[in-house]
Amino acid sequence: MGYTDYFNFEREPFSNAPNDKFYFNGEQHTQALLRLKYSVDSNKGLAVLVGGVGTGKTTLARRMLDDLPIEQYESSLLVMIHSAITPEWILSRICMQLGVRNPEISPLKMLKQLYERLLQIEREGRKAVVLIDEAQMLQTRELMEEFRGLLNLEIPDKKLLNIIFFGLPELDKIMQLDEPLAQRVAFKYTLKPFTADASESYIKHRLHVAGSQKMPFEAAALPWIHKLSGGVPRLINTLCDNALFETYLRRRTEVSVQIIKNVAEDLGLLKMQKSPVPAADDSDDLDEIEMIFEDLEEK
Repeated sequence: MGYTDYFNFEREPFSNAPNDKFYFNGEQHTQALLRLKYSVDSNKGLAVLVGGVGTGKTTLARRMLDDLPIEQYESSLLVMIHSAITPEWILSRICMQLGVRNPEISPLKMLKQLYERLLQIEREGRKAVVLIDEAQMLQTRELMEEFRGLLNLEIPDKKLLNIIFFGLPELDKIMQLDEPLAQRVAFKYTLKPFTADASESYIKHRLHVAGSQKMPFEAAALPWIHKLSGGVPRLINTLCDNALFETYLRRRTEVSVQIIKNVAEDLGLLKMQKSPVPAADDSDDLDEIEMIFEDLEEK
């Protein structure tokens, strides 16, 4: 028996594995999707979304792909898993994912095939969209030039291909390898860590989706989870997952501030945080948090 059964959850609430059921439609994600979708629908060409590690870029990329119905869009998602890829590989993958049959080996012939396919998509009244996740892996000028060339595939007054980069903040510097491409960014959005309120809403959302019948965290624990995770969704998941497991091992009914502190220390999160702990509404809880914080400062 694991903590899922112990707390009567239907499924694990804080797994970091991708799962559409747990998508959190927070204010940031809503605003990002609105802007990226507008960029595509108005044929702006190139849009960029950046964010720190664990802030939800991949989740957002997958969500956007799901929100592009095939009746209106020919869309694909490419994940750059390493930096050793070549312009030819990029071009061939885009060709295949946008429906080019039997791409040629020659880059020039592939480009011609892609152009003809994009014209066909345009005649069908649809838009071609390529989402590039982990775009910071595109670390050569040749790759940046390849994307600039793809953006040149157009007809009078209309671009035939829309590209969206999802990546770490260092993507801004990498794109400067080809300044003309950097200047073509029509829209850019930066994902930031959650606020304290958003962190609490995120935790409650995931618990609700998991089928939780009651809040398993003490009220005073929630501001600590936000503080120690820095509001980063991936760290919130890791901290909550470990804290629930530790609570199960101790056969407690609620995740306490002390358990959050112990788990965070094991994960190496305590030394990352130096800002004051958020205030709690309940005075007793606040006293408890302040005492723990003082103990942390002494260490």
